[in-house]
Amino acid sequence: MKTLKIPEATVMRLSLYSLFLEQAEEEGKVTVSSGEIAEGVGVSPAMVRKDLAYFGEFGTRGVGYNAGDLNQQIRRILGLNREWPVILVGAGKLGSALALYQGFLRQGFHIVGVFDNDPERFGKRLGQIVVQPVSQMEEVIRKRGVEMAIITVPDEAAQEVAERLVGAGVKAILNFSSKVLNVPREVVVRHVDFSVHLGVLTFNLVLLNRNNG
Repeated sequence: MKTLKIPEATVMRLSLYSLFLEQAEEEGKVTVSSGEIAEGVGVSPAMVRKDLAYFGEFGTRGVGYNAGDLNQQIRRILGLNREWPVILVGAGKLGSALALYQGFLRQGFHIVGVFDNDPERFGKRLGQIVVQPVSQMEEVIRKRGVEMAIITVPDEAAQEVAERLVGAGVKAILNFSSKVLNVPREVVVRHVDFSVHLGVLTFNLVLLNRNNG
């Protein structure tokens, strides 16, 4: 892999390329072109080729890419060629839904612990996982070698939870609270705010309506 700073937008698109290639394989396609990938995910063929070029040479000019081989290469680049233990903190409605989401498992993310501070939720079964008290969180992180965590707690509890996660060895956090977390630079945090994504959609709708008007 080239030692370049890879734009995060490129990394996001690689995930989409992987999903498209999985779908192509399921449909029985052996070879796909950059144009087919581009059409499938809504970008230009040049963008597909540029994104892949960060990581080396793939495919054959005039022939295309072997769907299975390219998908394996992309999954390796993204670190999805192994299993990742993940814990989830916050067993409310959103946390429970995420704990039951089978898409994580298909991509190699295994929820190995769900934690909450509400005694009424202790012992609640979410698939194969039983909700545990937050007091047991650090022990599970260390025992299972967890480096990734998902936070779905109320905003006022998010910073404290993040600090405890980092203290126990977590290095990457997916944060569903609207609290901006203050963590060490070496800890990777990604914030998921559904209203932000809806705002992107409304922007594009306004733009589309303006162009069509």
